[in-house]
Amino acid sequence: MTTQEETATAPEPDQTVEQKIQQLRELYADAPELGRVALENGLSDLERELAAATRTESAGRVGNRQGRVSELTVIAPVAEGGAERLRGFLQLREGNFDDTDKVGTVHDMRFVFLDNDTKLLFCTAYDDEWDPYIDDFATKIPNELDLFFCNCVGWPGIHSPSVKDWIAKYQVAADGWYVASPNLTVAETWRLERVGKALDEFLDKISD
Repeated sequence: MTTQEETATAPEPDQTVEQKIQQLRELYADAPELGRVALENGLSDLERELAAATRTESAGRVGNRQGRVSELTVIAPVAEGGAERLRGFLQLREGNFDDTDKVGTVHDMRFVFLDNDTKLLFCTAYDDEWDPYIDDFATKIPNELDLFFCNCVGWPGIHSPSVKDWIAKYQVAADGWYVASPNLTVAETWRLERVGKALDEFLDKISD
């Protein structure tokens, strides 16, 4: 749902850089002095950023996409006892989420507890569209997803017909989001890593 504030500050389509700068000046007219000074000092860099702005597209049902990479942010209520269970599970994994490689489209993911463990923030970046991404989790690592999210209120199970509705209910699209390599999929990143490793090994051999 779009608020009045979002409507007032959202840029018009095909604005010029000059129009965007003018809108920024209006937005920061009543900002703390530190912010106003930073705006004026950073105008030359901002003009370049605004001129080269990548247009964000929809990832599908919810969320944004830049190039081939999409974002997903969920803030869900935690069930009674769920924070202790999930935190313990995550700590026991000691940062090892290699099973997620089975999905093949996940760039990163993180879990953060908010508001005295009453809410779970789950963020991830993934390749391409929203619906296939959720389907991949359901077919490739269903048990892991249920182990994570059974600790949230109302989680219906990854195989439930209503699971996408549950995710969409608690998903929040990012207002700002940066992607260093928007045109590289996970598979392409892995391939480049293998090529780079092979090249390094080859260069080491011929330098001996």
